[in-house]
Amino acid sequence: MIAFAVLLIGFSVPGNAVKLASGDEAFFRIDYSSARALYESALVDDGNDPEILWRLARLLVCVGEILPPDDAQPLFRTAEQQARRCIELDSTSSPGYTWLAASLGYIALQAGIHYQVKLSGELLEAVDSAIRFDPKNDAAYSIRGSFYRALGNLGWVKRSAARLFIGSIPDGGYPESEEALQHAISLAPNIMRHHYEIGVLYMDMGRSEEAKRALEKAYTTPVRVAIDVVRKNKITRLIEILDSQ
Repeated sequence: MIAFAVLLIGFSVPGNAVKLASGDEAFFRIDYSSARALYESALVDDGNDPEILWRLARLLVCVGEILPPDDAQPLFRTAEQQARRCIELDSTSSPGYTWLAASLGYIALQAGIHYQVKLSGELLEAVDSAIRFDPKNDAAYSIRGSFYRALGNLGWVKRSAARLFIGSIPDGGYPESEEALQHAISLAPNIMRHHYEIGVLYMDMGRSEEAKRALEKAYTTPVRVAIDVVRKNKITRLIEILDSQ
């Protein structure tokens, strides 16, 4: 399916199919500077190609994940803009909605509580759209799982206070998080993020044995994006904490 999409791009702008294929190759090598140059060059040739725009959003999120928060925020906001533009051009783009949700999640981490509430509803809508247009989108399910874990950690008292003073926030929590993450794992069992996130969820739930198994599984999966290197270090520390309990 991806190869077919790339071929279609090639018909609209000669040379862009090659640039996108080369950009993807660089991205999966975690050579983000080369990937960005190739994607941005393709965007100069055709600024209205949603396939380029979601790739740029994905790239910017992955770069931002490994930067200090103040340096990362401009990248996340640019990723948000690219994802929104992608969706404007193709309202059925599952990757567009996925990387919109991812960028909003990171933006929310540095936002005030009122803006976080606003973003939370939009993030969940984006995730739901990503899954609606591609039910096999494991990344979207994983983001959904992380979102509901955050809601579960908010707790009943804080959630009630938030609803009282700043308006409604989505329902859901740990059960919804576990369901989404398990589904992400079933779709893509070799992605580190999915196993890591469910491991952290089980730690939050006090299910230590399951947490350790999930984290050990996460550690054995391939490094696919730059943040996975950071995750492996976190996994080692978390397992040490579990072993000391």
